[in-house]
Amino acid sequence: MTKQLRIDFVSDVSCPWCAVGLKSLEQALLTLGDDVRVDLHFQPFELNPNMPPEGQDIVEHVTEKYGASLEQQASSREMIRERGAAVGFTFDMERRGRIYNTFDAHRLLSWAEEEGKQRQLKVALLEAYFTRCEDPSNHAVLLRAAESVGLERETAARILASDEYKDEVREREQFFLNAGIKSVPAVIINQKHLISGGQLPEVFERALREIPGLETPADAVA
Repeated sequence: MTKQLRIDFVSDVSCPWCAVGLKSLEQALLTLGDDVRVDLHFQPFELNPNMPPEGQDIVEHVTEKYGASLEQQASSREMIRERGAAVGFTFDMERRGRIYNTFDAHRLLSWAEEEGKQRQLKVALLEAYFTRCEDPSNHAVLLRAAESVGLERETAARILASDEYKDEVREREQFFLNAGIKSVPAVIINQKHLISGGQLPEVFERALREIPGLETPADAVA
């Protein structure tokens, strides 16, 4: 019997391990094939909600936030690049000079969910930032990403110029913070089982096989 699973993928588009985790999860789902049917929802999380519009130098940011030395940062970048390559995601870690605010990206992702294009936009935004080193707070970048996955550019522009989805994103962020999510990616299965971090595909595959095949709850996560 096919398992019916809801997956809430809590993440940020400026989180490299979220890109790794998503690709790993997708590989696991391909391996599982018809054994699992997934209702996938991307939920907002801001690693740096107070990041100013101009962003911050990435080396300076990581040094301030995590106390990592230049050598540690270089080692981490190489590890992320290798893990990404293993699951089919390209990181250009050396050219990525700044980190930015991602709130507007999350607003567009909320709209994209209603349009049935949320996963596609999520991938496009991750690639914009990590592969092409573009600014995910820049509206021109966001509009190109939306248009590239078949979303209506004019509607996206109207949303970005307004406060649409602002309250929804804030409410979802607070919901998951209140639920104890402090780091991402956080992969929540059937609103009950948590898999943390950018795990290997086989870890996701094993977890999904072991989780009971409950029907997706009728009420969606806030």
